[in-house]
Amino acid sequence: MLKVKDIAAAIEEFAPKGLQESYDNAGLQVGDPDMDVSAALLCLDVTEEVLDEALERRCNIIVSHHPLLFKGLKEVTGRTATERMVIRAIRENVAIYSAHTNLDSAWEGVSHEIAHMLNIGNLKVLEPRQENPATGLGVIGDVQPTPRIEFLRRIKDTFKVKCLRYSSQSPQLVVRKAAVCGGSGASLIKEAITNGADIIITGDVKYHDFTTFGLDIIIADIGHFESELCTKKILSRIIREKYPEFVTYFADSETNPVKYL
Repeated sequence: MLKVKDIAAAIEEFAPKGLQESYDNAGLQVGDPDMDVSAALLCLDVTEEVLDEALERRCNIIVSHHPLLFKGLKEVTGRTATERMVIRAIRENVAIYSAHTNLDSAWEGVSHEIAHMLNIGNLKVLEPRQENPATGLGVIGDVQPTPRIEFLRRIKDTFKVKCLRYSSQSPQLVVRKAAVCGGSGASLIKEAITNGADIIITGDVKYHDFTTFGLDIIIADIGHFESELCTKKILSRIIREKYPEFVTYFADSETNPVKYL
């Protein structure tokens, strides 16, 4: 029988915790490392609905991208949703593990997966880490020359985006080189421009990012949730390659917390 620490070790072999950003809290959130596990539920965010689903599907470990415990708890009284989930997970013997910015920075991590989905090739890290240039945030690569509007439609269809926000004033008519960063990647827009990207695809872009950089690069904001749904595929692949017989499920209960009318 596999243990929590075996699942953690497989993920950290692919995405070492040392790759996480200083503000992050990746790793085991709740549970005993030596607890036996028989099935995992994979999700982007840990919610009360996801915890319900884990119990219904007899999954005794939840593996998420976003940490449940991102900021420290000063009390565990059940007053907030996070506190209630911690109490219930402990009571029901469900471990919770998260791989966040370390999964973002790993080679073949989140941004790579997005790039593969869009057939972006010859990838290199957009903002490489000094100690290991093969790791870092974002990627940039080549695209078969594609008219701008056609490429934007491809993005919209690929990620099932209901409302694609993009810079309307950008002069680029053809996309030949594309930069990608899962989650909130507006801080990499300058780096994408410096590296000659025609477009950057990310989430959480502010209005003034569009006005400041829109004349230099096409900015496509696909949404934070949409850009990181692929993390479930990555986590499943990591676990199943190491332990082919171990059962993993994608959470059906999670929904985008942002809605569009």
